[in-house]
Amino acid sequence: MLSRTSSIALCAAASILVVSGNLAIAGKYNKTLSIGDAAPAWSDLKDPAGKSHSLADLKDKEVVIVAFICNTCEYAVAVEDRLNALQKKLDAKCAIIAINPNKVEGDSLEKMADKIKEKSFQFAYVHDDEMQATAKAFGATRTPEFFVLNKERKVVYMGALDDNPDEAKAKRNYISEAVDAALAGKSPEVTETVAIGCTVRYLRDRRKKAE
Repeated sequence: MLSRTSSIALCAAASILVVSGNLAIAGKYNKTLSIGDAAPAWSDLKDPAGKSHSLADLKDKEVVIVAFICNTCEYAVAVEDRLNALQKKLDAKCAIIAINPNKVEGDSLEKMADKIKEKSFQFAYVHDDEMQATAKAFGATRTPEFFVLNKERKVVYMGALDDNPDEAKAKRNYISEAVDAALAGKSPEVTETVAIGCTVRYLRDRRKKAE
């Protein structure tokens, strides 16, 4: 029979193993989703031309990259060219969809149209719905913030685009690694990183404030 001291030590060791395991699985930085979760589905998100977009539209794609970006954050602006280059490089079986969750004037559909024209985006750039439901469902807190979905539409990676917000200093592209792994039916070496950028401008819930 184990002594009380031995039992405490054993429980402590087990707790460490559980915590370590959770950190390896992910969900360390995202408080809503964990690696392996089914991706939240979106529908009827409009682009500046008025076209509706949904996750179901991408059913023929083996990998989907969801990028929460905006016009008004310097960190998001800094990844625009990198996203264009990534889309051109990606296999035809892969797609990027960029979602703007913000409601400020600089992130209006009209301003998004200007951005698409200026940058010749090679991917869909849409606005989240009025309740910012898609960004909330993904647990997105920053722009930019990325999620890679595999063929089963499970989250295999979430966080930053690469290992440095400064393109000149970036040495490791986490998104490319995650895409390659997903196409091979594997899990990427890195599954979650800290998203570095501006805070998503969520609208205040006046109902909660009143309560």
